[in-house]
Amino acid sequence: MEWLADRVILVWGLRRVALAILAGAIGVLALPPFGFFAAMFVSFTLLVWLLDGAAASPGSGLFRRLWPAFLTGWLFGFGYFVAGLWWLGHALMIDAEEFAWALPFAIFGLPAFLAIFYGLACVVARLLWSDGLGRIAALAVGFGALEWLRSVVLTGFPWNAVGYGAMPVPLMMQSAHVIGLAGVTTLAVFVFAAPALLGTKQGAKLGVSVAALLFLAHLGYGAYALYLTPAPQPASAKAPVVRLVQPSIDQMEKMDSDADRAAIFERHLQLSKEPPANGAKRPDIIVWPETSLPFILTENRDALARIAETLDDDQILITGAVRAEDMGPGNPPRYYNSVYVIDGRGQIVAASDKVHLVPFGEYVPFEDLLMQFGVQNVVEMPGGFSAAASRSLLNLPDGLKLYPLICYEIIFPDEMTGDIGNANAILNLTNDAWFGSTPGPFQHFQQARVRAVETGLPLIRSANSGISAVVDSHGRVVTGLGLNDQGFIDAPFGGVSARPAGSWMRQMYSGLLLGLLAFVALFSRMGFI
Repeated sequence: MEWLADRVILVWGLRRVALAILAGAIGVLALPPFGFFAAMFVSFTLLVWLLDGAAASPGSGLFRRLWPAFLTGWLFGFGYFVAGLWWLGHALMIDAEEFAWALPFAIFGLPAFLAIFYGLACVVARLLWSDGLGRIAALAVGFGALEWLRSVVLTGFPWNAVGYGAMPVPLMMQSAHVIGLAGVTTLAVFVFAAPALLGTKQGAKLGVSVAALLFLAHLGYGAYALYLTPAPQPASAKAPVVRLVQPSIDQMEKMDSDADRAAIFERHLQLSKEPPANGAKRPDIIVWPETSLPFILTENRDALARIAETLDDDQILITGAVRAEDMGPGNPPRYYNSVYVIDGRGQIVAASDKVHLVPFGEYVPFEDLLMQFGVQNVVEMPGGFSAAASRSLLNLPDGLKLYPLICYEIIFPDEMTGDIGNANAILNLTNDAWFGSTPGPFQHFQQARVRAVETGLPLIRSANSGISAVVDSHGRVVTGLGLNDQGFIDAPFGGVSARPAGSWMRQMYSGLLLGLLAFVALFSRMGFI
């Protein structure tokens, strides 16, 4: 591989730009719906060689010396995020007359911003760069630190973190239970970049051997967790049956002010009262997706009466809805993206509001400034949505406790805190119809499954157009409905896993890994390795 490494290291000009973008784009093949994790080996091997050649003129200042590394990482990130997030533009085309102008910003602008983190990751790596094994450790440190930073800056957006490329199937997800997404990302970059050592020889034997051992340990722990640890509690005959309703309503229909809102409501009710297949037990808990109700529920008493008519006395409905809060005379109401729990008598017995809102989707950052330029929410709501100060655990009448996460709240590992230790399951309501038949819904579903593995809790997920599923605490799909399927699925709720885990443990182990690799990179830089 030396001849190939030499050619990549020496490539220059537009060819270098194109190769860096292509290297990033190739890595997206490791993500859903493809799941070809081997693509990351190609992607990061090319990145290491490109960084080997990202040298400035001798005697240059610090900025000039680091600029080639930043630019290489930025181009790599730009290719990765354009190829992995182009589908965000689909949401803008739902109301093309209003938002088509913003399409370039969604497809290229957001990736250009996110790529800054990968540029900075390569700057961190370049500061610790050496000729051998150390540079692989340095790259892992850079990406591990900056991927975490990407999850918190400006409310964060950790979508498609590199670690997801190492977790395409449950066997390869289990490490996240111990070291979290941050730890998996750090080690994944080390492993994916290790083949680059074969092209430059220095440290190749040790580096590739360590990477191979890490990869085998990743698979080995997955096999141990899936087949040798205590399995999640099986569903008993008395276990509650959960029905996931997937109405698959087109987003244009949901947004059309002239649409028959009563018909949309009735479609949910009809799917809810359908008899179970093959004479099975009727559902105890019925779950509708995010913002299922096409009106403000508390302002529509007839709707609560219709829900009561549909449910048996001992059944429960969990639904996504918009909640309005009266702010007093002369003040506009506040709106919240919420979850309601409604009993068989049509009474709201529990509720929780969304905490982490989608920028430009549910609210406009720096609203006073940007509104002057015509920037507004994609979701039509006067003044946008308001964020709840904290998340409330949903206590169901039958004793189950659910940790509610609405839409993309579930992509944030660091938000799995608070009362989640008292929960029996994670509840995720979403509406991915915004993104049509693109990779977006598949990527979202994978990240939700990884949250189940991290926390050791089963996942109940209802999505308007899919993917709706019951997932066990090991990330395995118990039952579900595919993308764009319309219908319902019933599944007994099996209870809590035998291996719950706190976020502090994952954060501690991922931090130790980052520190260990930083020492390896530093010692290599100093010539000790």
